Amino acid sequence: MSSAKQLFNDAREATEAEHNLTLVQALKLYPKAVGWSVLVSAACIMEGYDMAVIGQLFAQDSFKRRFGEPFHDGSYQITAAWQTALGNAGYIGTIFGILLNGHITERIGMKKTLALAHAALTGFTFILVFGQTKALLLVGQLLCGLSWGIFTAAAPTYASEVCPVVLRGYLTTFINMTWVVGQLIAAGIFRGAQGMQGKWAYGIPFAIQWVWPVPLCAGLLFCPESPWWLLRKGRLDEAEHSLRRLSPATYPEKTLAMMIRTDEQEKKLDSSSYWDCFKGVDLRRTEIALIAWPIQVFAGISMNQYNTYFFQQAGVSGATAFDISIGYYALGFVGTLVAWFLMTHYGRRTIFIGGLALMCLTMLAIGFAALAPESNHAATWAQSILLVIWVSFYDGSVGPLAFCIVSEVGSTRLRAKTIAIGRCSFYFWFIAFGVATPYMLNPDEANLKGKTFFLYGGLAFFRCSGLTFGCRK
Repeated sequence: MSSAKQLFNDAREATEAEHNLTLVQALKLYPKAVGWSVLVSAACIMEGYDMAVIGQLFAQDSFKRRFGEPFHDGSYQITAAWQTALGNAGYIGTIFGILLNGHITERIGMKKTLALAHAALTGFTFILVFGQTKALLLVGQLLCGLSWGIFTAAAPTYASEVCPVVLRGYLTTFINMTWVVGQLIAAGIFRGAQGMQGKWAYGIPFAIQWVWPVPLCAGLLFCPESPWWLLRKGRLDEAEHSLRRLSPATYPEKTLAMMIRTDEQEKKLDSSSYWDCFKGVDLRRTEIALIAWPIQVFAGISMNQYNTYFFQQAGVSGATAFDISIGYYALGFVGTLVAWFLMTHYGRRTIFIGGLALMCLTMLAIGFAALAPESNHAATWAQSILLVIWVSFYDGSVGPLAFCIVSEVGSTRLRAKTIAIGRCSFYFWFIAFGVATPYMLNPDEANLKGKTFFLYGGLAFFRCSGLTFGCRK
């Protein structure tokens, strides 16, 4: 009885201490936890990078001449069907990777799962670098997506399990920044390769993916395993050792007591399967995850990978389109920094809905600018500039906040599965809109160009209205 009472007291003290931490205090106490979380999240740079690569290739002359079809004006275009297939193959693979992550991680732990994903990605990249047919590129994208799915599911789970509450929002939103960094790197590489000819003009961007796995795997060798996973496996001594490595200045035995008590309470609910995510109070948690991430799609993120192609379709020259793309991603990076500042002063709901409203107005403005004649160069530049402004609103609100909200909302025993369900719903809608977007943009299909944003602006309006009146803070 005394042991149970001591456990309760230690758990209460650890809970109170964690919830009373300020941001500065947490950074001083948990610098190692922050560093390890950043290392795990850095793997998501590869997903952001490759997803941007595919969209950039659709605007690259060498790639279009090798894999495209002749157009009536003498140029080459990748058909809408193949844009759809290549643009979405990686996301289909990512869905399977996310689902695999939940099962594999629970069996062998986060570290080994990530190491296997890095090794697999290294092998699959050979298909992309040396593939000489669209079918091979399709297979390569699909297989690489398996590793990206593991990265994108593991990163927010690890961040939420090794860091105190006050830091979780910042470190889970950092994952959005890794995407932006990957996209920015891709834009810079394609701008540098703009004058190149032949297969290496598009082979080198794929080969860049070999840069990441070795240093990241080397870092994983020293990375502490998730203490929550060790606890669930009954390895309490190892869990306490992991807590000491994450923050030697705190009292890990009390933190472990808090974790044990939380785990025991959740065990009583017998919640351990995907089906349990749709029962009782966890159903509401899952609903929030199913709302937060898909809103990114309804707010126009499907256009993100086609931004350079969109700039060209709007009437901007090839080299200038790649230049604007670099500024586009750079502003997205700044937007995530702004989101961190806003999170310190405003609630999640306020930032999320406010950003969505600004994005809605910007997208409708792009649509109206696209109604002008093609000879109107001011309207052409207006569309491009407005799209750059749109991404700053996105990465300052909806983009990073979705990671934060979903990572915080799940119970500890179902957190990985709640994240997996939410992320899979994102990719489901992303693929659906990813199928439609090339047909809306492509000159030999609907050729809507900027008028495509009327659709996204309308969807964003309805989602913004629904959140304003139907979602509590």
